[in-house]
Amino acid sequence: MKKIFVLGALAAALSIGLAQAGEKLVVAATPVPHAEILELIKPQLAKDGVDLEVKVFTDYVQPNLQVDQKNLDANYFQTKPYLDNFNSGKGTHLVIVQGVHVEPFGGYSSKYKKLSDLPDGATIAIPNEGSNSGRALLLLQKAGLLTLKDSSNALSTPKDIASNPKHFKFKELEAALLPRVLDQVDLALINTNYALEAKLDPSKDALVLEDKSSPYVNYLVARPDNQNSEAIKKLALALTSPQVKAFIEEKYHGAVVPAF
Repeated sequence: MKKIFVLGALAAALSIGLAQAGEKLVVAATPVPHAEILELIKPQLAKDGVDLEVKVFTDYVQPNLQVDQKNLDANYFQTKPYLDNFNSGKGTHLVIVQGVHVEPFGGYSSKYKKLSDLPDGATIAIPNEGSNSGRALLLLQKAGLLTLKDSSNALSTPKDIASNPKHFKFKELEAALLPRVLDQVDLALINTNYALEAKLDPSKDALVLEDKSSPYVNYLVARPDNQNSEAIKKLALALTSPQVKAFIEEKYHGAVVPAF
């Protein structure tokens, strides 16, 4: 009887310990603002029984591959056009779970103060990945600097430019590298997370910037097999809480905008 009592006590203690530890959830994110937002909600998730671990990545490829291969549970860094293009190109089947915020995409220059100052034949650096390349070109089109063959094609590349009256030259680079080449080009179209990491202020430094109606929402992304799990649902709920909304508005001053 004594042995049974001891075993029962150990089992109860183990059960309590597991309950306190919570369900483990490992989420990939780029440093700013995604990882910062995830770190903010860790305490609340812990109270809700979810032990959140944030894995920081500085590229846009591994976070998706690692989730698809089930090395990670979810990620938070990307837009739907990027995800759709990634799934199509890589044969993955990742799914969006919850929209969280918009990062207005912008064009920056260390040489000029206005778009109208760009000289004939200026070199413009843009992301080399389909959806972000298209996003950059659509923004330049909206600013009146060029015209695309299909004015609504979100996957446009420089080959899809129909009219380029100022004979701009385009340099396609990995998105993370764009802030580093600002002094080597006339204009660089930079994703806001990388702009913020480079200490650029989109609201002050961008020569051209998407407005708050941008369709490029940043999503929490998971797999079909876990998108409806209780832990993922709790994470999605925490990411769209009043706490997160206030944090985004107070910390990023318009460089990041809540999408909920």
